Amino acid sequence: MTLSKWQPFQELSNIRKQMDSLFEDMLSVGDRDWMGLHGIGGMWTPAVELKETDNELVLKAEIPGIDINDLEVEVSEDRVNISGEHKEEESTEDQEKNYFRSEFHYGKFERIVPLPMHIKTDEIKSEFKHGILTLTMPKVKDTPKKSVKVHLEDR
Repeated sequence: MTLSKWQPFQELSNIRKQMDSLFEDMLSVGDRDWMGLHGIGGMWTPAVELKETDNELVLKAEIPGIDINDLEVEVSEDRVNISGEHKEEESTEDQEKNYFRSEFHYGKFERIVPLPMHIKTDEIKSEFKHGILTLTMPKVKDTPKKSVKVHLEDR
């Protein structure tokens, strides 16, 4: 008998993968997608990364296969809204789609990312390169932190 070291985080990762697989199997109904979470016409959201530097917030969104004309980005002082549509390529040669498997996500999407602080909306820089949208948003300096003293009552 071989002893192996118990790795609790590896066990948690395995459980997460099993749960993901369980929900994918449960939500997937034949060629259709129950609840529209995957597949053709399904709703999906791009993965995002938000980091802070000394003077700005940098948001990156992974949006592969999207034409820049099918992408809309709206930024307010406290949130970023990214929406668009990933359109399936149509060719006259491929009228019958004899796919064995397709895991591409097609259809409309929207992702709202709340920002942890206010930003200057008139100084935002953007870049869309290799399917990665990067927004560089300067932070508002000296934003007063609003705090309210709460009067506690003893009942």
